[in-house]
Amino acid sequence: MARLGGTISIKVDGEIYNAVGNFTYNLGQPLRAGLVGPDGVHGYSEMPQIPFIEGEIRDRREISLETLQNLTDATVTLELANGKVVVLRNAWYASEGTFNTEEGNGAFRFEGLSGEEIR
Repeated sequence: MARLGGTISIKVDGEIYNAVGNFTYNLGQPLRAGLVGPDGVHGYSEMPQIPFIEGEIRDRREISLETLQNLTDATVTLELANGKVVVLRNAWYASEGTFNTEEGNGAFRFEGLSGEEIR
């Protein structure tokens, strides 16, 4: 039986961050929506989406939150338990930058110009 979920690894420009909980991602493929009229289905429209990787990371002494928040043109890599790797290129930090003290974690969201899945 193949492992499908669980352990992940998150890197920004090669620096490893401590992942907390569940991460989500979107490769930024076009979003299609059906177009219909009173005479039936006419086709669909297509709108671009912003590729992203988001979740929570754990704060550490070595991490500069200010540097993280000011990152632009970064490469973000999410390695999944099933062996896939999601790469976000030309990415910028897109979170508020709010972290908590109880568990030392905070929101992590990068959006980019392109996303790709490597198998």
